[in-house]
Amino acid sequence: MMTADDVLSILAVLRNADVDIWIGGGWGIDALVGEQTREHRDLDLMHRENQEAAVVSALADVGFVETLDWRPVRFVVTDPQDREIDLHPLIFAADGSAVQASPDPERPFAYPASCFVTGTILGATVPCLSPEQQVHFHQGYRPAAHDLHDMARLRQRFGITTHF
Repeated sequence: MMTADDVLSILAVLRNADVDIWIGGGWGIDALVGEQTREHRDLDLMHRENQEAAVVSALADVGFVETLDWRPVRFVVTDPQDREIDLHPLIFAADGSAVQASPDPERPFAYPASCFVTGTILGATVPCLSPEQQVHFHQGYRPAAHDLHDMARLRQRFGITTHF
């Protein structure tokens, strides 16, 4: 499991490496609502593709090794405590928007500039994806119990419409 303290520790490592990251997935939703609402198996991080070498090096320095390579879409690193980080490389445009490769090369994942926001974990301000971006990425598949939980938290906190 990935704890809130683990998340803050990992973010500190990456901040010290002077790389830009944003939290997505379940921890990103908990950051948006300002509290941990469930257990998390992993940590989803978006990073600048051109900073990937620095991200990988910083995480390797604290024991993370690559365990899955689905580049250019994403890759996973894991440490000896079985903590997993799912990394998503982003290519940024001059206007602050970004794209991420997808399994369909003709349809990359789009990140509008407005989706890069902040939330809080254990009272610390952290970079994350906006509620709207989280909802956008939670569509087009059959939701698991944790997806239903996460979308309910966004509806409750932000009053926004979700797909399930």
